[in-house]
Amino acid sequence: MGEPNELGVHNAIEELITTYQELNGNQVAELTEVPSPIEFMQYVRRGRPCVIRGAASEWPATNWTVEYLENKMKGNHIQVAITPLGVILLTVAGLMGSRNADAIVLNPNDERSYFVKPLEVDELFSEFIRYIRDQELLSPKPAGNVKYSQAQNDNLRGEYSQLYEDVDKDVPWARIAFGVDNPDAINLWIGNSKSVTALHRDNYENIYCQMVGSKHFTLLPPTETACVNEQMVSCATYTLDASSDWQLLPEAEIVPFSAWDPDNPHENKTPFSHLSRPLRVDINAGDMLYLPALWYHKVSQSCSDQGICCAVNYWYDMDFEGMFSASNNFIRKIATLCES
Repeated sequence: MGEPNELGVHNAIEELITTYQELNGNQVAELTEVPSPIEFMQYVRRGRPCVIRGAASEWPATNWTVEYLENKMKGNHIQVAITPLGVILLTVAGLMGSRNADAIVLNPNDERSYFVKPLEVDELFSEFIRYIRDQELLSPKPAGNVKYSQAQNDNLRGEYSQLYEDVDKDVPWARIAFGVDNPDAINLWIGNSKSVTALHRDNYENIYCQMVGSKHFTLLPPTETACVNEQMVSCATYTLDASSDWQLLPEAEIVPFSAWDPDNPHENKTPFSHLSRPLRVDINAGDMLYLPALWYHKVSQSCSDQGICCAVNYWYDMDFEGMFSASNNFIRKIATLCES
């Protein structure tokens, strides 16, 4: 840190983080009416998130119940992500929450850390929805694995096509502002309060629509990349052995992952983590959140009195032209160099 060049880079990153915060504040804008494409374009142009309260309140999906979903999906199988609950595996990033997948986990067999993906199984929908409901509502709460329907493969127009009619096929004011023809994917998320998604970012413009229950977002702008301690980590997948014990199956793939958790800020921090000013926002049934591409986000959830939490998100391709993508890649590289 004593070399003039190193000190100069360090100071430049600090100035980037703090100047952005000073100019933009630490609140997520809230709209009470659906914006026009031109009005919404102001948020897209600035790359700032916003919540549109009640924008989806008239959608039939906001009235979903377990009974209704069971009837609509009767006899259908879905892809379910399963992870262990309370297993003795330690996360490097302190991310061992209720759903300990898509997180950094120390494998006791080889003493290496992995980005762990959930076990994915094909399951009858009725069995899945009853399981997560009972896990949420029964008292005392039953122990067991955490299950989450989270296939990010356009599943609402695929395995959940019976439910597609209960939501809008598009978000036209957003699509026009993004300058694209159609959403690249429409994903349905169903789980209970035990499911937590660790800090990450996506290369999509995201319109996140809450249908049942609530979601709790922690957001960081791309300017805080140097705060999140992004590391290249080997992948592994949860598996069950012949004795139904959980194991990690290492893979050859290596992915970037944010080791720092804004809810556990003293662990795995970088020299810049203390500068982070996370934005926090809750969305409830009928609300929409615009989550700009490349914003870091961590998500937890609360259930309705049905014992479930359901959301639908529309992914639109981000614009890789212009300065936005290139400048974000530059920030990412500089942050990595400064931390190494």
